Amino acid sequence: MYESYYGLSAKPFQLRPDPHFFFGSKGHKRAMAYLEYGLSQGEGFIVITGEVGAGKTTLVRNLFNKLPSDQIVAAHIVNTHLDPDDTLRMVVSGFGLPYEGASKTDLLTRLEQFLRAVDRQGKRALLVIDEAQNLKPQTVEELRMLSNFQTDDKSLLQTFLLGQPEFRATLHSPTMQQLRQRVIASYHLGPMDAQETRAYIEHRLHTVGWNGDPAFDDGAHAAIFAHTGGIPRKTNTLLDRVLLMGYLEELHEFNEEHIKTVISDISEEFQLPTAVGTPAAGALGNSLGDDELGQLPERRDSAEMLDERMMRLEKSIVSVLSILKKIVATPQGAQAAQHVDTQE
Repeated sequence: MYESYYGLSAKPFQLRPDPHFFFGSKGHKRAMAYLEYGLSQGEGFIVITGEVGAGKTTLVRNLFNKLPSDQIVAAHIVNTHLDPDDTLRMVVSGFGLPYEGASKTDLLTRLEQFLRAVDRQGKRALLVIDEAQNLKPQTVEELRMLSNFQTDDKSLLQTFLLGQPEFRATLHSPTMQQLRQRVIASYHLGPMDAQETRAYIEHRLHTVGWNGDPAFDDGAHAAIFAHTGGIPRKTNTLLDRVLLMGYLEELHEFNEEHIKTVISDISEEFQLPTAVGTPAAGALGNSLGDDELGQLPERRDSAEMLDERMMRLEKSIVSVLSILKKIVATPQGAQAAQHVDTQE
């Protein structure tokens, strides 16, 4: 793989959120400050929104790394395509409590008893809901009701809601007034600027032992930012492919043209087929009904699955090419390759 070719200890641009690669851009530092502020308050809701791939999950995992395990018990819920009852089961399960076959009353009783036990131990309970934009209004209301678990002087459960920008529409709907009154801080995580994107790339490379190989000139960094718009996940996806190309083409310096070549390759891979009877990309929106159009934001969840499949495919290609390089490097391989050329 390209890690060993460039002398790196690990893959610098993996798509899986990893707190070890956390980069404190201006936006990420402010978002982390809001999370830490909310944590210090010990009550209410903290809301963090951001575009797909902006780094919200990495923020949470970085926060979890800082949490004192002897003071806070945390549960992290990611699957939010659930009705209110199923969400309650996920919360109960997230705190390690039994939930199978239990009625809603039983679930609420178990959760309250657990929260009171945590409080008696001098600890606090924290619930983190990721992908909050998928929550139905009824489910959000169910989460708000959980904040009613209290002692005489404090709340027993604090909740962080992280989601894409459309969650703000849910939050500001007329039915969410009671929840809004319990939101003690809210922040929207925007993209990085060009300078931060360059620093982000170098930070991730330095994290895995980068010593300047490979190098990226100013034109390469400009092309990277123009394509990714400062979104961390898009930056990771592009740079992973750039380093793969560098390994295959034996490159140690990248310029604007190299980056544009990779961008072009990626664009071609995701073009819709133009065979007869296949709708063109521009016609896709027109072919969907209103209900289907309303579900499009939810389909973004499949992006990470597609990324993982692409990564597995790339690994297979690199493995095959590595084997072929070794075969050709041997005298027998070189003789066989020469024989093939002669036959052609």
